[in-house]
Amino acid sequence: MNANEIIKSIEAEQLKAEVPEFHVGDTVKVYGKIKEGNRERIQIFEGVVLKKQGGSNRATFTVRKFSNGVGVEKTWPLHSPNVEKVEIVRLGKVRRAKLNYLRERSGKAAKVKELVK
Repeated sequence: MNANEIIKSIEAEQLKAEVPEFHVGDTVKVYGKIKEGNRERIQIFEGVVLKKQGGSNRATFTVRKFSNGVGVEKTWPLHSPNVEKVEIVRLGKVRRAKLNYLRERSGKAAKVKELVK
């Protein structure tokens, strides 16, 4: 067994069983575990998915929201135990893989059209 196969087997163990199917442009709620001292609680981070990158257990996604008029971005590892679940609020209709242009926009200009099926 070579090193590449060993690495793949270790990574496969760390993958989550069920990962929600969401895309760039979707509005999602990320339920993140937060440790405060000796107690643990779940905090919800709701915003638009700007990008998804990486593969297997290294996959990450970035979510952007506005908090008190300030844009806040947070990058989450997809298979992290600190991510309790990812809930899709609405599907977005976008034509590119990375929505970096949303960073310069505010208000209505920062909106993503909703995908109607």
